[in-house]
Amino acid sequence: MITLGELADRLGLAFSGDAARELRSIAPLGAAKGDQVAFISNKKYLSQLAETRAGAVIVKPEWQDDCPVDCLLSEHPYVSFARTTQVFDDRPVPDSGVHATALIADEAQLGEGVSIGPGACIEPGVVLGEGVIIGAGVYIGHDTQIGDRTRVYPNAVIYHGVSIGSDCTIHSQTVIGADGFGFAPGPQGWEKICQLGAVLIGDRVDIGASCTIDRGALVDTVIADGVIIDDQVHVAHNCRIGKNTAIAGCTGIAGSTTIGENCTLAGAVGVSGHLEICDNVHFTGQTRVTKSITEPGSYSSGTPMAETREWGRNAVRFTQLDALHKRIAALEKALNNKNG
Repeated sequence: MITLGELADRLGLAFSGDAARELRSIAPLGAAKGDQVAFISNKKYLSQLAETRAGAVIVKPEWQDDCPVDCLLSEHPYVSFARTTQVFDDRPVPDSGVHATALIADEAQLGEGVSIGPGACIEPGVVLGEGVIIGAGVYIGHDTQIGDRTRVYPNAVIYHGVSIGSDCTIHSQTVIGADGFGFAPGPQGWEKICQLGAVLIGDRVDIGASCTIDRGALVDTVIADGVIIDDQVHVAHNCRIGKNTAIAGCTGIAGSTTIGENCTLAGAVGVSGHLEICDNVHFTGQTRVTKSITEPGSYSSGTPMAETREWGRNAVRFTQLDALHKRIAALEKALNNKNG
């Protein structure tokens, strides 16, 4: 529980109303009750604002007069909402200390206030910063370094020689630092190319559940500061992901591709290898990226959903486009010759 005045102080916002009003949780604007806080960031919901029963609402200053209840004034209500969720975050935080069943190498270095859960394995040379939380069953390989206040959820696997910055989150079942897919075809089959690089992850990076980020072959795979990665994303060897880029679920990025800063990749995007993607690029869902991008903007590919019979007809016609193009070109040439 927090009072309106205390919440305003935490968020750094001005407010209008009863500073002593007690707020216990967050709820959607249309469902919030008198002890809950809501938000509005789009004017199309102003009708809901007029009827809200929330205890307080985060609004833009120009909507203050439209708010029938106490309000917090923010130029960016959605960002303030995100910060409010952090205030009310009730995820359990384990006590510091090492569980009796964890296996910690004598050569590992543990910072002050570290928490290591049941069955975790910490290999020699590992360095954990202050306040790091290692969940149950986590494996951390030789010489890996993890920065202050980073949390690794249960059953994640972090291979040897990985570097993870401060204030990061690694969710369950994610694997960081496995071998990239490197094999050379030879007369007797595939010859393994040992992956001699590492994975370098910056500060404030959030990586979802069941992701795989492969180590580099000869150079490192790099995830820069502020990157956010959804569940079930694959980043192949030698990739570089720029600052504050967001990658949604089921996206796959092939090896040796560089993606710039402040990019967004929607769900199930597929990016081919050895490409260069500039800053401020957005790929819509299921886009297949097969060439480098040098101009910022939004890019799409694929065909949208249609009724099955219509989709089938369009699919057949798609295979006829080359022949139709040739026929049209021939007709244009014949017409030009006739007019000439």
